[in-house]
Amino acid sequence: MKQEQVVIGLTNPKSITNVGAVMRAAGCFKVDQVWYSGERYDRASKMTTDTKQARSYIPLVNIHALNQPSFIDAVEEDVKIVCVDLIPGATPLPAFEHPSKALYIFGPEDGTIDQKTVDRADFVVFIPTVGCLNLAASVNVLLYDRLAKSSAANAGDALILASKDVNNNVIVRR
Repeated sequence: MKQEQVVIGLTNPKSITNVGAVMRAAGCFKVDQVWYSGERYDRASKMTTDTKQARSYIPLVNIHALNQPSFIDAVEEDVKIVCVDLIPGATPLPAFEHPSKALYIFGPEDGTIDQKTVDRADFVVFIPTVGCLNLAASVNVLLYDRLAKSSAANAGDALILASKDVNNNVIVRR
């Protein structure tokens, strides 16, 4: 049984560029799956911006393909639902402790998460900013925060060597 599980839920994403950037972040931060709802992405999905081809090893699934009407209906019982949006009363991300198994739900670029989902959530979190980030930037910040607060963040050079590409051969001189 898997100890950690991270699923990203994108509510009716509008922009293929953002979905591509979310997929790249999913690859960088070891996300298990990315789910999305709505039809806007389906209409434009042939024009992908997933430059690291994360879709080849991380499932990108329309929630309706799972025969589920919503993210909250699709999640397993032991997975915590975390809504990430600018919602009054939400917990600031720096003060949030990430659950080991989580479905992080993000609102669309031109809207917000519906009330039914927020009411069902185990946690509601916001990223403290002046103004709002775009969808992909929000996912990146959330996933970075999760990693930074984990034991993997202390892996040092091992994490760097596993993360960098072949074009990066610079070293720190001490």
